[in-house]
Amino acid sequence: MDAYSTAEIAALVGGLLAASVLGGLLAGLLGVGGGIVIVPALFWLFTLVKFDPALSMHMAVATSLATIVATSISSARAHHKKGGVDADLLRRWAPFMAFGALAGGLGAKFIDPAGLKAIFGVIALLVAANLATPKTLVVAQSLPASRAGQGGIATFIGGLSALMGIGGGTLSVPILAAFSYPIRRAVGTAAAFGFVIAVPAAIGFVIAGWGVPDRPPLSLGYVSVPAALLILPVTTFCAPYGARLAHAVDPIWVKRAFALFLGITAFRMLSAAFG
Repeated sequence: MDAYSTAEIAALVGGLLAASVLGGLLAGLLGVGGGIVIVPALFWLFTLVKFDPALSMHMAVATSLATIVATSISSARAHHKKGGVDADLLRRWAPFMAFGALAGGLGAKFIDPAGLKAIFGVIALLVAANLATPKTLVVAQSLPASRAGQGGIATFIGGLSALMGIGGGTLSVPILAAFSYPIRRAVGTAAAFGFVIAVPAAIGFVIAGWGVPDRPPLSLGYVSVPAALLILPVTTFCAPYGARLAHAVDPIWVKRAFALFLGITAFRMLSAAFG
């Protein structure tokens, strides 16, 4: 950082704050934990300040997960006040999601940076394409009746969300919608899923990154503590305002906004992975 002027450092901080505002609003509006914005923003900012390229994506994902711990609480509380959180579904899915998230966080150490970018980009693009269609894909009129079937879905969501650095809404909202689940209730419940996923996933990334050489100062494993502390208050403050918007606008606009941001970030991340 010594090679940068005060103006350049201020621009970097300003960019991160702007991404945090957008991430917080999206956390409340779409139940996505903000990671869909925070991960690419952190990745490009870390790259800009010349972090080790082998660490930039892992640290972006891990730091995003650390911020989602607080953001998801703020967003979920706002949705809960409006009756938007399905407590029964949360109780059923939470153990499986937590297991998948912890496994994803621990396993990330064995995936190279391009692999993490590709996972983020491909999954985000598929979800965006599904949501952008005139009618969202519907595979059934209700969730699987068996505990094993629902547990498998929850574990899948937890594991992939951990590897993408997101709170779970990016996957759980469209998957729930595919099973004819009401979109607003899916968004509210996904906000609560964010906490269930982010805590074990962040712990996994801390453990996986512990002792990895060339990490920047003040890092816990792959988590950049200074970046997390800068992002947290902004996203936490903005999330309730996004939640209010989610209950004030037509659900179709919620899905279109979700698809737009997913599509943009997916293309950019895939370009970084394969370019």
